[in-house]
Amino acid sequence: MRLPPLPDGQWDDTVRKALSVMLPTARQNPDRAGNAIGTLVRHPDLTAAFLTFNSHLLLRSSLPPRQRELAILRIARRRGCAYEWGHHVRIAGKVGLTEAEIEDAAQGKAAGELDSAVLRAVDELDEDSDLSDATWAVLSSHLEERQVMDLVFTIGAYIMCAMAFNAFGIELEH
Repeated sequence: MRLPPLPDGQWDDTVRKALSVMLPTARQNPDRAGNAIGTLVRHPDLTAAFLTFNSHLLLRSSLPPRQRELAILRIARRRGCAYEWGHHVRIAGKVGLTEAEIEDAAQGKAAGELDSAVLRAVDELDEDSDLSDATWAVLSSHLEERQVMDLVFTIGAYIMCAMAFNAFGIELEH
């Protein structure tokens, strides 16, 4: 772990204020925040800005939760981010993905046209920072404009998270 979570004695009102944009009061402490957020709060201003954006992607996005989680799982596997993978496997199960669908997503495979296009979108954006016309057409035939925008921003944000979590050496909680 290159950057460990902020030690208990350093959690102050500035840290709690940064977390208040996404976490309930009961989780604004080193025991309940988790390793990723506990590490991010080493930079409270950055954390507040990021969590404001990330809370939209997780809690208020127009993108259906199934497609959001498929995208995040694919990113986590492509980027080798054990922390992101571990957390989002649990979330994916809660939104209805089966174990087989989760493993298929890791390999870039899905049964339905929309799910397949979401996984292709991850691969294309991660490789080329763009979507092919074919992928755009499929996404646009199933999703509204704002949903496609939320998908692109979700992919970009979670690629960034995977990069940060890997670089900081954030470990999955036991």
